[in-house]
Amino acid sequence: MINTLPKIELHCHLDGSVRIETIIDIAKKENIEIPYYDYEKLKDKVTVKDTCSNLNDYLEKFDIANSVIQTKESLERITYELLEDASIENIKYMEIRFAPQLHTKNNLTYKEIVKSVINGIKKAEKEFEIKANIIISLMRNLSVESAFEVIKECKEFLGKGVVAVDLVSVEYEGFSNDFIDVIKKAKEYGYNITIHAGEQGSYKNVIDAINLLGAKRIGHGVKIENNKEAIELVKKNNVLLEMCPTSNIQTKNATDFKSYPFYKFFKDGISVSLNTDNRTVSDINLTNEIDSIFGNDINLEDYKKIYKNTIKHCFCDEQTKKWLKEFI
Repeated sequence: MINTLPKIELHCHLDGSVRIETIIDIAKKENIEIPYYDYEKLKDKVTVKDTCSNLNDYLEKFDIANSVIQTKESLERITYELLEDASIENIKYMEIRFAPQLHTKNNLTYKEIVKSVINGIKKAEKEFEIKANIIISLMRNLSVESAFEVIKECKEFLGKGVVAVDLVSVEYEGFSNDFIDVIKKAKEYGYNITIHAGEQGSYKNVIDAINLLGAKRIGHGVKIENNKEAIELVKKNNVLLEMCPTSNIQTKNATDFKSYPFYKFFKDGISVSLNTDNRTVSDINLTNEIDSIFGNDINLEDYKKIYKNTIKHCFCDEQTKKWLKEFI
């Protein structure tokens, strides 16, 4: 039954969701050296195990995929395939995020990188009953100057496939202070703002992301669970938490599904959505996530409420939101 439900995914990383067979195929075609060309052996290298100790270990799993996503053709292909996979589990709308800064090894410009992903989206939208947009991710571990360059170069795609900007990579305490000017400029350009915060770092990062950066959505936010100030701020500003249970458990930022605070937040009036984070790295899909949280005895009324509320927080146009409402 879960597979037939209409779904929306707002937090999915492109480079963490590349088909393993595609990594192998691109590597062979472009003569790129990877550790293994055997599916099972490579899967062991690009997916997370129980031995993962933290977010840093988790992020190392992206390296091999990123090594093969360095051409226009590969960027378009993996985007198309991601949406094809999503459509199979009845996802109607997806916001795909990626960092253009990670795809320049073959001297592609930021504009060429984003245009290639847009081309992949357009191709998929023609073939499947799904719509998608792009969130531009800025790397917290790279220079602020390069972040300014990315948002400037990509602003011409706003309203044409690009809808928002994000801050990603290793989360350190107080990171918002370093990116105030960048995010301020992004908002002036017209980008919506979603920020990875309260994943590995403390609840204070969520407070800063909202107060200093004006985040409309928070990626993860799991660390606010026991802090009244952060919870009240999220509720007051109607900030949606893009929650990713499996990923948070794998990175040791949550204990297990039973104690995961998704349902607790929902019952407390916090806007929440369920997401995969990284389909390949975490070896999951959105149906898995929904099943893990709700179980087979899913409360359909709660699901409908979450779906409808998620629509309100999508960074898409009103026409798309109206279309999404038709499925529930």
